[in-house]
Amino acid sequence: MIERIGDPVCFDGFKQEDIFAVRVFSLLGAYGCKYPFASFYRQLDENGEITAVLSSLDGNVTVSALKGRADEEELRGFILALGYNSALCDEALNISESFSFGNVMESKRQIEIIADRAELNRYPNLFDLYNFLDGGIGGFDAWYTDLNHRIRHGFARAYSLEIGGETVSSALLSSVYGDKAVLSGVRTDERYRGNGYASALVSAVCCDFCGKVYLMRENGKNEDFYKRLGFENTGIWRMYK
Repeated sequence: MIERIGDPVCFDGFKQEDIFAVRVFSLLGAYGCKYPFASFYRQLDENGEITAVLSSLDGNVTVSALKGRADEEELRGFILALGYNSALCDEALNISESFSFGNVMESKRQIEIIADRAELNRYPNLFDLYNFLDGGIGGFDAWYTDLNHRIRHGFARAYSLEIGGETVSSALLSSVYGDKAVLSGVRTDERYRGNGYASALVSAVCCDFCGKVYLMRENGKNEDFYKRLGFENTGIWRMYK
């Protein structure tokens, strides 16, 4: 059975730790159950135990399901009936035929790398950060409103590495929940690439957060880069659109 929840305590008892659960619970912490654009659901088995949790933010769905216990067919039917702009989940859940995929990685250790002349900014201007990220993240108003809200409530963080006040590299912890976070938005200005600034920034973010950091790596990209920084492959993500 899948039901919409109206109280965060309804998720109590779901103990799975993965990148998808961090995204769901971070969103729940940031917005709660009172906004129409953010909805949350749980799947229960015949014993009343939670086997999956789901979130939907403006039609972008995330699913964390217990392997071997969740009713995948019910989840698939529910997500198709709910409708989605995107649906993010583990590779075990087959929603439709069309999807992109890649590796889930998580940090296993914190490695400190120093970049010459560069300084870490823990509170970059979000308008400047949006322009630095150079598209691919949707319209500014929705992006700014969501990220600013998450940051103000402690469920996201933004970082930049700067030289003389100029941003050379950026990174986001776009979902933060307790001692776990999701890394995204890693980019270095083309003029400064090859100088170790991205490595220095990612290492600084992991050391500053001092918890478990996940990321979604695109298939075939940047594996060696993240492994040098203490990350290891731990699973496969799928994004249905």
